[in-house]
Amino acid sequence: MGGFSLWHILIFAIILLLLFGGNRFSNMMGDVAKGLKSFKQGMADDEDEERRRREQAREQSRLGSVDRPIDVTPNPRAADPVAPPPPPPSSPQDPRA
Repeated sequence: MGGFSLWHILIFAIILLLLFGGNRFSNMMGDVAKGLKSFKQGMADDEDEERRRREQAREQSRLGSVDRPIDVTPNPRAADPVAPPPPPPSSPQDPRA
């Protein structure tokens, strides 16, 4: 009982057309459509930019691991984990030497 019926909506539409006229009303709807279109285009541009940044970061991380040089110098401590520590350097003022 409290809602709008078809007759209420038709009367409201007729009043709007009388107030604004058919041409002005269609121009306003065209402006609304242009606004929605530009909004959707802006959202799509943001998503494309985000996707491009993610792909570029993924490509750099994949290529970054290949471009770094690999250290292949032998480490005797890594080969023999129970090797004794190297002797401390002797100084000329050492009384034990």
